[in-house]
Amino acid sequence: MTQIIVLPHVELCPEGTVIEAAPGTSICDALLDNGIEIEHACEKSCACTTCHVIVREGFSSLAEAEEEEEDLLDKAWGLEPQSRLSCQAEVGDVALVVEIPRYTINMAREGKH
Repeated sequence: MTQIIVLPHVELCPEGTVIEAAPGTSICDALLDNGIEIEHACEKSCACTTCHVIVREGFSSLAEAEEEEEDLLDKAWGLEPQSRLSCQAEVGDVALVVEIPRYTINMAREGKH
């Protein structure tokens, strides 16, 4: 199992937490499996940016993002060089430190899709 340190998020995880996930599990699934209700409006199909996270540590251990994910990330609120869509980034065998941005952009809900 791989450790994921989730930094505090005002609504989803106010105290921050440490969870574990099996390698090959998406960060999104690991969060959801541990009671952290990260938004995932497209049901994890790489069609929105609501599950955007910033990988503060361990980023280089993740497989590179596919072109489709990169294109969507360009539309994410608070984009940073270590940004990933948590539904696409799979946990490896290196511990991660993950920050969930305070805001998300739900293009379908906001009529921008």
